Amino acid sequence: MPRRKKIEFISNIKKQIAMFPLQSASHFCPPVVAVLGHVDHGKTTLLDAIRKTDVAKREHGGITQKIGASSITFVSDKKERRITFIDTPGHEVFAKMRAQGANAADIGLLVVSSTDGVMHQTKESINLLQAAKIPFIVVLTKTDLPDKNIEKVKQQLLKEEVMLEGYGGDVSVIEVSAKTNTNIKELLDLILLVFELRQENQSVLEQADFKGIVIESKLDPKVGPKATIIIKNGSVSVRDEIESDGDVARVRTIINDKGERLQKATIGDAVEILGFEKVPDVGSIATKKSSIKKAFAPVALPKIQPSKEGLSIILCVDTLGSLDAIANALPKKVLIVSQKTGEITPADVLLAKSVGAIIIGFNIKVGSSVLKLVSLEKVLLKNYNLIYELIDEINDVLKGKQIKIEEEIFGKAKVLASFPYEKTKVLGITVLEGRVARGDKARLTRKDEIIGKSIVSSVRIGKDPISKVEKGRDAGIILSPFLDFAIGDMLISYG
Repeated sequence: MPRRKKIEFISNIKKQIAMFPLQSASHFCPPVVAVLGHVDHGKTTLLDAIRKTDVAKREHGGITQKIGASSITFVSDKKERRITFIDTPGHEVFAKMRAQGANAADIGLLVVSSTDGVMHQTKESINLLQAAKIPFIVVLTKTDLPDKNIEKVKQQLLKEEVMLEGYGGDVSVIEVSAKTNTNIKELLDLILLVFELRQENQSVLEQADFKGIVIESKLDPKVGPKATIIIKNGSVSVRDEIESDGDVARVRTIINDKGERLQKATIGDAVEILGFEKVPDVGSIATKKSSIKKAFAPVALPKIQPSKEGLSIILCVDTLGSLDAIANALPKKVLIVSQKTGEITPADVLLAKSVGAIIIGFNIKVGSSVLKLVSLEKVLLKNYNLIYELIDEINDVLKGKQIKIEEEIFGKAKVLASFPYEKTKVLGITVLEGRVARGDKARLTRKDEIIGKSIVSSVRIGKDPISKVEKGRDAGIILSPFLDFAIGDMLISYG
């Protein structure tokens, strides 16, 4: 929809809403907005531009962003209105909230660069927003640049089943430029519009028992456990007793996003709370000890176990050709929750955890951080190099058989030099993570592409043979069979 028509549309709808009595601004709970999208698509720059509209901004620093969320106050229709933004939801954190059956946000902003279009994390964001079942707005950024291609980006979004307004759907889309401040105010109005059209009875929410969602938590060595909480219902005051999944707190301090200490926080606020005995889990739900917990119990998400009844998988492969071939070859009882080209990420692991899915990789690398998270979250992951092996094992799972994680990452090294040795070449490496040992399996990658797999047959420092080399040390290694390596390649050792 062209910008002028979009603005006219917003204006007309707001006039219709104005015909009905609304609560005063002081009693109007603010929408909580999560900002998601691909890296470098302008999320932080957009939030910076939005914060400049804050009429309550303090000269000594304004919004400090200390607690992972921030609120702005701005004038709309001659009234002061407030919106709370989750600054750093992170795909992993957002997925974790989903796994707990909790939605911290009322609305999502899907930020997409009008020059780069839909990319890897854009698709992840779409999956997370759709799974959360909250309304979201597509924000096309960098529209001041000469190489923008708005129509191309919209077509890419339609292919990802984001049904945009003007194309038969109801997902609002707006073009902005944080650099020139174009449509920033209109975006804020659009957020309020979407929220007003979908909001619940706010007086009921304000009078309801306290319910908050933990979006960040950590152990501070000076003051103890901290939790950043978005308040969804009711209010919380200093000296209240609250708990989150069994972690108890007598509220000692409440701090807002400007670093100010409060006596009380209410619906829509994002605050940091001190007083927990232990660090509460991200995504957990906080209530007052006197609250009726059944009303706020996390949603029990279905767990699909390997059986004849069906199987849910998350599919991550090397190319689109592989993706099509595997998707078409999978048995009908397999439900593909998410599919993409590219490496497995922590967001994939947490999404698998939330819906009870198995992660299936094909010809891709699996990082050590992902494998650690897989182990922690007890998610089943398998990476294949042959399609027929993948299909055979999926059929085995459907028959009730189990599959195991293929590999454990031991270390990561970079190739810095090449030395001739007898009829082969020695790789001069420096170990960046973990260790590299004789007998390890090794995978050689170049710009994230797998060059080949081999075995570490020899490890030496100088002329001395050793069994392994640790992080921060240099060594020479021989691979058998030999791989045609180049300076700058990365070597992953695994077992």
